Amino acid sequence: MSAQLNQVTTQIGTDPDMQETKEWLDALEAVLENEGPERAHYLMERMVDLARRRGAQIPFSSTTAYVNTIPTKQEAHCPGNLEYEERLRSWMRWNAMAMVVKANRADGDLGGHLSSFASLANMLGIGFNHFWHAPTADHGGDLLYIQGHSSPGVYARAFLEGRLTEEQMLNFRKEVDGKGLSSYPHPKLMPDFWQFPTVSMGLGPHMAIYQARFLKYLHARGIAKTDNRKIWAFCGDGEMDEPESLGAIGLAARDMLDNLVIVVNCNLQRLDGPVRGNTKIIQELEGEFRGAGWNVVKVIWGPGWDALLAQDKEGILQRVMMETVDGEYQNYKAKDGAYVRKHFFGKHPKLLEMVANMTDDDIWRLTRGGHDPHKIYAAFKIAQEHKGQPTVLLVKTIKGYGMGKSGEARNTAHQTKKLDDEAIREMRDRFSLPIPDDKLADIPFFKPADDAPEMVYLHERRKALGGYLPQRRQKAEETLPVPGLDAFKNVLEATPEGREISTTQAFVRVISTLLKDPNLGQRVVPILVDESRTFGMEGLFRQIGIYNPKGQLYEPVDKDQVMYYREDKAGQILQEGINEAGGMSSWIAAATSYSTNDRIMIPFYTFYSMFGFQRIGDQVWASADMRARGFLMGGTAGRTTLNGEGLQHEDGHSHIFAATIPTCMPYDPTFSHEVAVIIQDGLRRMIANQEDVFYYITIMNENYAQPGIKPGQEEGILKGMYKLQEGSADAKLRVQLIGCGTILRESIFAAELLQNDWGVAADVWSAPSLTLVARDGQDAERWNMVNPSKEQRVPYVTSLMQDTDGPIVATTDYMRAFAEQIRAFMPKGRTYKVLGTDGFGRSDSRAKLREFFEVNRYYVTVAALKSLADEGKIDVSVVEQAIAKYGIDANKPNPVTQ
Repeated sequence: MSAQLNQVTTQIGTDPDMQETKEWLDALEAVLENEGPERAHYLMERMVDLARRRGAQIPFSSTTAYVNTIPTKQEAHCPGNLEYEERLRSWMRWNAMAMVVKANRADGDLGGHLSSFASLANMLGIGFNHFWHAPTADHGGDLLYIQGHSSPGVYARAFLEGRLTEEQMLNFRKEVDGKGLSSYPHPKLMPDFWQFPTVSMGLGPHMAIYQARFLKYLHARGIAKTDNRKIWAFCGDGEMDEPESLGAIGLAARDMLDNLVIVVNCNLQRLDGPVRGNTKIIQELEGEFRGAGWNVVKVIWGPGWDALLAQDKEGILQRVMMETVDGEYQNYKAKDGAYVRKHFFGKHPKLLEMVANMTDDDIWRLTRGGHDPHKIYAAFKIAQEHKGQPTVLLVKTIKGYGMGKSGEARNTAHQTKKLDDEAIREMRDRFSLPIPDDKLADIPFFKPADDAPEMVYLHERRKALGGYLPQRRQKAEETLPVPGLDAFKNVLEATPEGREISTTQAFVRVISTLLKDPNLGQRVVPILVDESRTFGMEGLFRQIGIYNPKGQLYEPVDKDQVMYYREDKAGQILQEGINEAGGMSSWIAAATSYSTNDRIMIPFYTFYSMFGFQRIGDQVWASADMRARGFLMGGTAGRTTLNGEGLQHEDGHSHIFAATIPTCMPYDPTFSHEVAVIIQDGLRRMIANQEDVFYYITIMNENYAQPGIKPGQEEGILKGMYKLQEGSADAKLRVQLIGCGTILRESIFAAELLQNDWGVAADVWSAPSLTLVARDGQDAERWNMVNPSKEQRVPYVTSLMQDTDGPIVATTDYMRAFAEQIRAFMPKGRTYKVLGTDGFGRSDSRAKLREFFEVNRYYVTVAALKSLADEGKIDVSVVEQAIAKYGIDANKPNPVTQ
C-alpha cells in the first residue's frame, strides 16, 4: 500500500502539464459541488471505461482513501438527547466493569471480558436507542448478532432497564444454580433473552447472512412479512480471519440482501496483539467486501479530525493517514498526546504546523469514529436505508476505551478482567460516576431512581421501538396439525415381491407426502448442497422449484426433461451448491424460525453424512444452543455403504459426533418403515409439542426388500431397539445379534448361517438408535446412584436382554465406540462382543468393504461362535472350522492399521 502511494506521489510530483491537471480537477470539483458525488462517480467510471477500451492500463483498486466514507456535510444528525445517552453509556460501562471485576475478585477463575464492550459502547447505544425494533404487531422485529465478548455491556443495559436483577449481575458466569448470566450470548442458557449464539467466533457473520436470506425467502413465498426487518451482526476485526466470517459474503451480494448490516468493530487488536500490525485491517476488509459487491461505509475519524482534514488542501494528512500502519495507530492510543504529536504529526512539517495551536490534551481528544455518536448515527442511518446491497460498516475504535493504563489499546486488553483500586478510581472519574471514595472498594453497581430523567429517556426510546432487546420467543404462537403415521402408508408396507428400495428412496417418499400435506406442505424447507441427484431428489426441482430472488433468467439445458432444473422467485428448495457450512446455516435459520419469525418451518437438510457433522460440528453445537428444531439427513451413511468413493467419503463416525449433542435425536434406521416412524415422531415432538430437539437420521442408497412394519414395533423403534425376528425355539444354543443401518442385514444373514451351518439359533435385534438406548441406560444408572434406597431402575436395553439366552454380538457400519455405548447395560455375566468399522475408508464394492472391515455376515457368525466357545458352550475347533469354511484369512492385518 505504501509503495503504491509513493508511486502515485512521485507521478503527481513530475506532472508534465500541471495546468491541464488543475483544469480537470477543477471540473470535477464543480461537478461534486453542483451535481453531487453520484454524478461525479458516474463520469469517472465512464472515463475509466473509455480509457480501458482504448488500451490504457489502469490498475484496479477496491479500496478508497483512509477517511470516513460519509462526507461531513452529508452526515445525518443524531436526534437523541446526547447528554442523557452519554451518561447512560457511562453507567453501563461502569456496571459492566463492576460485574466482571466483582466476579473475578470472588473467584479468580471465572474470567470475563471488558475491552470489547468498552470499544462498542457507542455503537450499541445508538442502535438500541434509535434503530433496533422489537417484535410488534406491525414489525417482526430486528435480529441482533451481538459480538460475543461484549455481553457484559448488554447485561449492564438490561440491568438499568430493570430486566435483570442485581442478584443476576452478581452471578455473572455462575449459572449452575440458575441465577446467573451466561458468559456469552447463549439462547440455551438464557432462553428469553439472547436470540443467537455468536461464539465460537466466525459463526455470527456467517449465520447472519443466511438468516437474512431466509427472511427474504419467507417473504417471497408469502409465509411471513419480513420486508421491514433488518439483521444486524457485530463482529471483531480479528474475528474476520475466521474463514466462515467472509465465506458467504458473495452470496449476500448475489442475493441482494439489503436487509443485512454487518458491523466490524475495528479496534485493531485480537487476543495476542494487533490484527494487522504492518498493514491496515480496515483497508483489507474494504477490498474484500467491495470486491464482493457490498455497500461499504468506513467510520474511521471522529469530529475533531474534520477541521484538520478540511485544511488538508495538499492531501498530506490523508497520505500520512494511509501510510501509517495499524501497529502505529495502536501505539498512539496506548501513549499520550505528546507522543501522537511527535510520531504522527511529526511525519511531515506541515502537519506539525497544522496542530501548532493545539495542546497535547487537544490532540489526545482527537477521537476515532466509533466513539462519536453522530458519526455512528449517520453510518447506521445509511445502512438502514440502503437498498439493493448488503452493507458493512467498518468502524475504527479503541480496544478497552475508558480502561486507562489497565487496558486501553494494550495487547493485554482482551484478557483484562481484574482492575486494581486505582484503575477503578480512574474509570469512576473519567466517566463521572457519582460514587464516593469510601464505596469504591465495594465496586457497587450504579442504578439511579426510576424517575431520573435519563432513566425515563432510556425506557421511552425502547418504547418507541416496540420494546426491549435482545429478547427471544421460546415457542411459536401458531399451531400446526401433524399427520398421523398412517399418512406414510407408502413406506410402512412391505415392498412387493421383486421390488427393492433404499432408505433414501423411503425418505424421498416421506418428504413428497409432507409436501402434499395441506397444513405442512408450504412449511417444508428442503435444503441441498449440490447432491440432489445423488439422493434421488431431483424430482423436486420441477415440483416445488429452487429459490432464487432473480427467478430463472435462462432456459435450462434439460428443459425437455421431466425433472429439469427450475429456479423460481418463490421456489421452496434452498440449493446451497457445494457448501456444507452454508447448508447448515440455512438449516439453522429455518430450524429456529419458530422463534425468530413466529413461523414454524420444517427443514430437511440432506447431505453426505461424511461431510455433515465432521465438517460443520461447531455449527451443530450452535444450533443446539439456539434450540433448533428440524431434520438433518445424513445420506450414503456408514463406512461400507458408499462403494467406490474412498477414504474421505466413507462415514464411520458421524453417529459418534451426534451422540455428543444432548438435544440431538440420532437414528440409523435400516428399513423404510423405521424412517417413517422416526420422522413422524419428530414432527410430533418438534411441531405439535414444540420440544427443543432436532433429529439426525442416516439414510443409505443400498436397495433391498423392505419387510414392512409389524404391530407394536413403533415404541421400540423410537426407544432405539426392538426384536426384529426370533430364532428357532428348538435349538440348544442361542445368541443375540444386534445391528443397525445396512449392517443389520448382515446380522440377519448371519442368523441364517448360524442356524443352517452350526445349529445355533439367533434372535435378531434392530437398533435404530444405540445412542438413545445408551442415554436411557445412563439416566437409569445416574438415578440409581443418587437414589440408593429406592427401587432401582432397569435400563431399557437391560430389560430387553435379561430374559434372553446366549452371548450378544452388536455389529454396525460405524466405529466400535458406537456400539460400545451400551456395554455397561448388558445383563451381568453376559458376553458382549462388538464389531465395527474402525480405520480409514476404502474404494471397493460393498461386499469387499464389509469383508475388509470385518463386519460382514461371516465375521458376525464367527464372532458369535467365538463368544459361545469363550463361554464353554462349544469347542474352539468349531470356530476354526467356521473360519476355514468362510475363507477368513486369520493373518489379515487389522483394518485399523491399514
